[in-house]
Amino acid sequence: MLPPRRAGLDEAPLGPLKFGMPNFRLRTRVRRVPGVVVALLLVAGCAGGGALDEAVPGTREASGTSDAVGRLQVLTTFTVLADMAREVGQEHVEVASLTKVGAEIHGYEPTPADLRRAAGADLVLDNGLGLEKWFEPFVARLDAPHATVSDGVDVIEIGSGAYDGRPNPHAWMSPVNGALYAHNIGAAFAAADPANAADYRANAADYAQRIEAVGRELAAAVDQVPAGSRALVTCEGAFSYLARDVGLEERFLWPVNADQQGTPQQVANVIDYVRDNDVPAVFCETTVSAAAQRQVAAETGATYAGTLYVDSLSRADGDVPTYLDLLAHDARVISDGLRGAS
Repeated sequence: MLPPRRAGLDEAPLGPLKFGMPNFRLRTRVRRVPGVVVALLLVAGCAGGGALDEAVPGTREASGTSDAVGRLQVLTTFTVLADMAREVGQEHVEVASLTKVGAEIHGYEPTPADLRRAAGADLVLDNGLGLEKWFEPFVARLDAPHATVSDGVDVIEIGSGAYDGRPNPHAWMSPVNGALYAHNIGAAFAAADPANAADYRANAADYAQRIEAVGRELAAAVDQVPAGSRALVTCEGAFSYLARDVGLEERFLWPVNADQQGTPQQVANVIDYVRDNDVPAVFCETTVSAAAQRQVAAETGATYAGTLYVDSLSRADGDVPTYLDLLAHDARVISDGLRGAS
């Protein structure tokens, strides 16, 4: 059974780190922190290293600095990866996320506080596939190795918009890929902390099995949707891997959240698709405005059936405090919406 549904900042950015979306896959590297970054760290009030100091809300809060002595200090680019890292690392790691709960990952701008936390990291994990368009200049400022956790994914290309032909970065939305992420994180931890390598690999294997089990439940939920209603219409094109896994036809307003959102032509195209195919329900994601998608629903008679999580988890008392909850929540909302049960 799917897990039961649960009830449910503002720092000045560094500015010049807003770049276009490159098509790259970074490898582990070590870079020294340049003088300008050291100055920023001092301005931010950090005179030295230390444990990462901001936990990501979830099922387990990160411990304070005194409890973190001897643990591998891990920094991730967003909250989904932070949760996965905690599951694989367990008691051997201290994990923080650069982006906060609810943040939009694509256009994020690192802050001086991010650099302060990064100065204490032993390892930085990113998704890759062009998701974190700001990450390449950011990682060049770090004094820590990093690993890209999407290595080995069977990539789906974006088929429209400014990023046509580039990889769709939302690979973690597929449980098949989520299991691969778990093993990649375990391998990265083992390389960074050989003394606990056996634990990391065992944790990764166990976590991968749990992800795959939720994937089977997800597929079973979608199987309840009548064949003629298996169309997933969302705001962002973030569900290509999930759609491939479970046999859904995917349509969206814009391919990547960094694009202009909800243009008249985008809305008109989706309205035509929903009408022509009698799509019963449409959806949007938590990190963007649903206004354009609600317009689609109003003009077609489709139901606006709910909010999906992709780029961020919720807080600990929200719907999706963990990655496994995210998969289960989205499966439930999609299945209920397309079956008219929402």
